[in-house]
Amino acid sequence: MTTALVSSWNEWDPLEEVVVGDPTGACYDVTEPGHRPKRRGPRRDLPFPRGPKPADAIARARAELDGLAALLEARGVTVRRPAPRDFSPAVRTPDFTVEHQYGVACPRDVLLTVGPEIIEATMSRRARYFEHLAYRPLILDYWRRDPRMVWTVAPKPTMADCMYRPGFWDWPLEERHRRMHDYEFCITQDEVVFDAADVMRLGRDLLVQESMTTNRLGIHWLKRHLEPRGLRVHSVHFPLDHFPSHIDCTFVPLRPGLVLTNPDRPLQRGEERLFLDNGWQLVDAPLPSLSNEEMPEFCQSSRWLSMNVLSLSPRTVVCESAEHALHELLDGLGFEVLVVPFRHVYAFGGSLHCATWDVRRAGESGDHLPRQSYAPLDG
Repeated sequence: MTTALVSSWNEWDPLEEVVVGDPTGACYDVTEPGHRPKRRGPRRDLPFPRGPKPADAIARARAELDGLAALLEARGVTVRRPAPRDFSPAVRTPDFTVEHQYGVACPRDVLLTVGPEIIEATMSRRARYFEHLAYRPLILDYWRRDPRMVWTVAPKPTMADCMYRPGFWDWPLEERHRRMHDYEFCITQDEVVFDAADVMRLGRDLLVQESMTTNRLGIHWLKRHLEPRGLRVHSVHFPLDHFPSHIDCTFVPLRPGLVLTNPDRPLQRGEERLFLDNGWQLVDAPLPSLSNEEMPEFCQSSRWLSMNVLSLSPRTVVCESAEHALHELLDGLGFEVLVVPFRHVYAFGGSLHCATWDVRRAGESGDHLPRQSYAPLDG
């Protein structure tokens, strides 16, 4: 074999193979210490549903995910899908019980490709504890066929009650604002915790957001695991985001030298120097077409899912079809903009970047931030 099956170093090189999520068997978000789902719109005061999602909602989301898969295949990308599973059974471990599981519409949350390595993230929510099992047949197949592939499983946390901060979800917004520079959220610092979707890859440099789904120990684990091989791990923070979860609606590298940024969530002061000192351009995304209240009733993400784009190459980006202002911005920046409808997928955990996990992109690791004025996370 002369070509690696698993190799992806950044978010923008030409996409060659990808896993697209599947909504089959998905359940509603579970209320648990690491997550408190809420409805939107006129029925926001009603209890949040429990158990499996209805067949018509799954069918609509599947049609959109299948449409994305068809677009990618038409562009020459190999598309693979996770094996369907039933997520309705409860999970019981020595440390916790949760009434049902979640689903696999968003593989980006669980799996991280760094060069020839696939890393299974710890995850932060009990309902997603065993989500990686849906991808194991694919990962095992890559491992068998690619002798250079490295398969790493991050240490599973207990998800016991002590892993979560009591009372967090009841703090008033004023309390969150007062504590915004503490970066202490619903998970404590007692165990290694990170979701893969809190990581952005830029060649030698990886950005990791400290959030409700990734703690400092999780960032330290990634640093100690990756930096001995010459990579650099940077902790990044967005203090105006009081409930941060996953970086791909906040800070989205589109190609070397260009990042799509969230005007509501600027980087912590000083952290932007890493990019500006290397000549990168930080461009604010336009306002999304929907307000937070207009988002789908059971969607748990903010309106900034508009930013959750998928790059097929440094010049081609896939966007949600209704985000016309973003299309115009990207067109003006020299991108070919491809569009697909994706609003029904929103309630299954995310948009285009969330719903995909790139396994192979053409290109090698590059040093796109050679001036390290903002040093990597201290050991």
